[in-house]
Amino acid sequence: MGRGGLVFASRSVGCAGCIGAASMNNTTVLASLARCKHAAAVLVLLCSGAVQAQFAMVPAPALPGPPRESAATSEKEYKLDAARHIYAAYPARIFRGRLPPLMYSVMIVETHIDATGQVLDVAVVRKPAAAEVAPWVLAMIRRAAPFPAPVKVDEAPVKYTEIWLVDKSGQFQVDTLTEGQR
Repeated sequence: MGRGGLVFASRSVGCAGCIGAASMNNTTVLASLARCKHAAAVLVLLCSGAVQAQFAMVPAPALPGPPRESAATSEKEYKLDAARHIYAAYPARIFRGRLPPLMYSVMIVETHIDATGQVLDVAVVRKPAAAEVAPWVLAMIRRAAPFPAPVKVDEAPVKYTEIWLVDKSGQFQVDTLTEGQR
């Protein structure tokens, strides 16, 4: 059971007293919702979709302390340090192994990092097909700051572009460190 006595199953989202846990067709679900005292909450859940739930909250980064300085001497090298930093910040969100053939969402993000490792700007270069993923990814990047300080990179601020490959489970890989696809 979810909050407020709601049952969450593949096609049986509704008040446990009205709908129950058995699978129903859309007509039966709508008829039951008309009698449900929790109809407004159920309709919000139906409209938002179960897949979006894992993107509603940005996890706190799991970083032990301030990052080390980056040894990278170019933006291309720094991209690898930044990807490793993201993986260290969100270890529970990393998709382990090869990704499935169809991804829930793919987006391209450009990130600007200053000389101290702070995020100056994060911009979406290619929007994801699932709109709820973009704010989730952007917030994760911002919350992972400070990044390793790019002290040996001549260009300031450092700008790098990364492709985020996001699974419907809320786990992801970045293209720089991807393990490939099945």
